Amino acid sequence: MEKSIPVKKTFLFNRVVILSLVAIIVFFAGFSKAVHAKTAREIDASADAALDRFYEQVEGAKEVARKAKGLLILPDVKKAGLIVGGEYGQGALRIRGKTVDYYRLISGSIGIQIGAQAKDIVIAFMTNDALKSFRTSKGWEAGLDGNVALITVGGGASVTTMISNHPILGFVYDVKGFIGDFSLKGAKFTKIDMSQ
Repeated sequence: MEKSIPVKKTFLFNRVVILSLVAIIVFFAGFSKAVHAKTAREIDASADAALDRFYEQVEGAKEVARKAKGLLILPDVKKAGLIVGGEYGQGALRIRGKTVDYYRLISGSIGIQIGAQAKDIVIAFMTNDALKSFRTSKGWEAGLDGNVALITVGGGASVTTMISNHPILGFVYDVKGFIGDFSLKGAKFTKIDMSQ
């Protein structure tokens, strides 16, 4: 006698797969638009808005910004995956409140993942050595060239303790959509040549 898969489970699984595929198609349609080289003015305007959200949504954000030697602000970073995933964003590196360079983030991943999301990321370089290492690298990779202590918004970690114990802090906030992975490990950051 043949076993049959219950219709409800099959329907639900198919629906999840179809919705995920639609979300990924929509994401990559927007992704191709996002990948175009933005102007310095566009990146700065987006970074200003992301920094405002950082101050509003992350407890202790102003203290982090005050003590940091530099802040890399990456607004509206896009990520999508269906087994194979990709992530992309552009942002501004600010020292003492002024943009000194522009960077892009690119990462890829393989594993159990379905969905799409957009989020803001702020990476705070708390020591001069960490900032110098980032700026002099031709392709800085999180987890390889520097460990980023990722702080979960609302996770209860004391920002003061994190500031004193980690040279690089990472904040992921204003998340829209769902993919369930907030790791920065393997994300590669490269400087954008704005003169071209």
